[in-house]
Amino acid sequence: MNKKIVHDALILTAFTLVLGFVLGLVYDITKEPIAAADKAAADAAYEKVFPEAEFEEYKEFDQAKADALMEENGFDDEIVGVQTAKDAGGNLLGYVVTVTAKDASQANITFSVGIQNDGTVNGYSITSIAETPGLGDKAKGEDFSGQFSGKQVEAFELVKQAPASDSEIEAISGATITSNAMTKGVNACMTYFRNVLEGGAQ
Repeated sequence: MNKKIVHDALILTAFTLVLGFVLGLVYDITKEPIAAADKAAADAAYEKVFPEAEFEEYKEFDQAKADALMEENGFDDEIVGVQTAKDAGGNLLGYVVTVTAKDASQANITFSVGIQNDGTVNGYSITSIAETPGLGDKAKGEDFSGQFSGKQVEAFELVKQAPASDSEIEAISGATITSNAMTKGVNACMTYFRNVLEGGAQ
């Protein structure tokens, strides 16, 4: 009986070691392509909200301070990165602030928001979303996302009827939770911009 237990334990140990080796090998093989794909998606998002701009990582970004700022202003969302957007001559056009909205209906949504120097929102581009097809994933479409573009407001407010002002955003029918998450995420980016970036910090 004891020999069988030892034998089974040795087989299980060997299997675990082999499996660990295989998983490690797969990770090493796939991590660079995955990183490259993630970078390509991020670059495409930046370009969508600031066409023809050149981007650099905002060197003063501090995750802990960003988290504290979000908490102070009542946001559950997380600012996860900032890029400066410059023209070909190196002149600052604005910023791309990337946020993870944490109160969507299915899972977190990560997207980038373009904000000009004067606070005008260029729009957003989603890099990660898992909302319900035909409902929440309509947040990717121009009908909803276009409502934010070209507007300079203190904050956006979600409404269920036709907007009566630039600050009002009409919710996606049947996807109020997703709509609210996107609106709050944009507001989080605007809050970060006003408190950290406004005035041309580079």
